[in-house]
Amino acid sequence: MAANPLWIDSRLSAQRPVARATSLPSPAAETFGVAVGTRADVRRRDFSIPSWVVFSMIMLATFAVCVTVTMRTHAARGAAEQRFSLMETEVQGIRQTNETLRRDVERLRKDPRTQEAAARARLNMVRADEVVVPLN
Repeated sequence: MAANPLWIDSRLSAQRPVARATSLPSPAAETFGVAVGTRADVRRRDFSIPSWVVFSMIMLATFAVCVTVTMRTHAARGAAEQRFSLMETEVQGIRQTNETLRRDVERLRKDPRTQEAAARARLNMVRADEVVVPLN
């Protein structure tokens, strides 16, 4: 069964809202000779901010956040570069010390004169045919 289009149209027209009468202006506004309008109109006028202002505020906030992040990242990178260069110089010094110690160990293992000098200096050793005279 199909619906009756005439009945549906008449039913919809009966449901349409009826325009209400506007509220009367306040006596204070009439005193100054200014037509204020309805309360809703006054509210709309008080809080209307143009969309370009809102967009500009959003863009400015976004720009400020980006600049802040960029500046903090740049400062952190500079500090990291300084720490890296300091550590690099420390590592270079440690490598030089290690190389010197490695050469000393090789000399102590292979050169008999170096072994003798180390034994005399560090261990206070003497040869069997030498006489030690304490001076103290």
